[in-house]
Amino acid sequence: MDSNTKLSRAIDGTMYMPGIVGLNNIKANDYCNVILQCLAQVRPLRNYFLREENYAKIKRPPGDSSFLLVQRFGELLRDPIDFLSWFLNSLHMALNGTKKPNSSIIYKSFLGHMRIYTRKLPPPDADDAAKVDLNSDEYREIITESPFLYLTCDLPPTPLFTDEFRENIIPQVNLYQLLSKFNGQTSKEYKTYKENFLKRFEITQLPPYLILYIKRFTKNTFFVEKNPTVVNFPVKNVDFGDILTPEVKANHNGKTVYELVGNIVHDGTPEKGTYRAHVLHKPTQQWYEMQDLHVTSILPQMITLTEAYIQIYELNQD
Repeated sequence: MDSNTKLSRAIDGTMYMPGIVGLNNIKANDYCNVILQCLAQVRPLRNYFLREENYAKIKRPPGDSSFLLVQRFGELLRDPIDFLSWFLNSLHMALNGTKKPNSSIIYKSFLGHMRIYTRKLPPPDADDAAKVDLNSDEYREIITESPFLYLTCDLPPTPLFTDEFRENIIPQVNLYQLLSKFNGQTSKEYKTYKENFLKRFEITQLPPYLILYIKRFTKNTFFVEKNPTVVNFPVKNVDFGDILTPEVKANHNGKTVYELVGNIVHDGTPEKGTYRAHVLHKPTQQWYEMQDLHVTSILPQMITLTEAYIQIYELNQD
C-alpha cells in the first residue's frame, strides 16, 4: 500500500485505489468516518492493525469487552475530537498500554510531551488584590510535565463587525500564529469558577505523527457557537521546530519538518453541519476528498481554503 499506484477492481466492477475507500454513513456517523479515514493514513498504525498476529496474543481479563475494539478496528482499518480522544486512549488501554512511551503502537505514533507553566492571578477586585503577597507559595509559578496525544489550537475571537456589503467578514489566521501557544513564551489566561490562572505551554518532545485540534466550537449556557476563521497552512515542509526552544530543537537532531497526511473539515452550522476528510495517497502524492461513500481527487491548494478542524502531520524522515 506504500508503493502501489494502480487501481483495483471491486466485486461490483468499480475501480478504486487501495487505501482510499469510502465509508457508509449509517445515521449521522460522519464524525466517526472522517477519524477512521485519517488514522488509516498513519502508516505504522495501519500496518500494525492489518496484521492480526501483532495483537492476537494480547491477554485481557475475563469478561472484558474492550478488546473487541482492537479486533473491529483491524477489520475496518458525536464530535470527532471527543471520539478521537476516546478512540486512541481506548485502543491504547486495550493493547495493554501503560504510561511508558513505547508501550503501544498508539503511544509510539502519537505521544508527545510538553511542559506547562501555571501561575495563579490576583483577584480582579482592586481591594482584594492589594492584600495579595505575589511572592507567596500560592502565587509562585508551578511547572508540570504533561504527555499529549494531540495539541489544542485556539482560534482568535470572531470579529463582530461587517464589511461594506453588510456581510460577516470571515477572518484568516496563519497556522504558526496558532502554534505560538506552545513556544513556552506566550501566556494565556484561563478562568475557573472562583480563580484565574496564567498558563504557558512548551513542547519538549514532538511525536512521529502530530495531531492538531483546531478549537472551532465554544459552548455556553444557551447554545454552541462556531468560529469560522480560516487557518492558512502549508501541506508540505511544515517546520514545527520554529516553536521549539533552541535546546529542545537540538534534541530533535533536525527532525522537526512534517507534512500533512490527513485533514478533517466541518461544514455548516454546529447543529446541522457535516464532516469530510482530505487524505494523502502517499504512493501517487494525490490528495482525495472523502465524504462518507463519496471519494474524489482534489488539488492540495483547495484543502487550505477550508475550515480545517483536525489535522494529522507526519514527520519527514528524509
